[in-house]
Amino acid sequence: MYKKIMAAVDGSETAWQALAEAENIASTYDATLCIVHSIVLSAEGDLEADKKNGKEILEQAKSSVNVSSIETRLLVSETGFGITGITEAIAAAVADWEADLIVVGTANRRGLKRFFVGSVAEQLMVKVDSSILLVRPPL
Repeated sequence: MYKKIMAAVDGSETAWQALAEAENIASTYDATLCIVHSIVLSAEGDLEADKKNGKEILEQAKSSVNVSSIETRLLVSETGFGITGITEAIAAAVADWEADLIVVGTANRRGLKRFFVGSVAEQLMVKVDSSILLVRPPL
């Protein structure tokens, strides 16, 4: 069913849970797993530090899974800002790699915080054509 599974990680506990679920599905279907981490270029940010941190997150993620075929990608968005830039970068990677499934963690924001902040997972649902699995934090 799934041959190309993409997992987006940001270093959060929920992202690690999503990665574990992606690993489980990839093992079940003998699929290739692509782990992505996205950073956004910003005037006030330190690009080299962000890239280094992103590479460390990807290496930690890659070393934590036991799947025979794994790719990693550090996505750098030069357009958009905050969540929008991250979402655009991930959506482009999903389309470029032709992922069958994308697995992402979601923070379970509610009320005004969700209204104003939104989430990468929520934005991805309207931007990608692939199936999406949202992994929620434990209650």
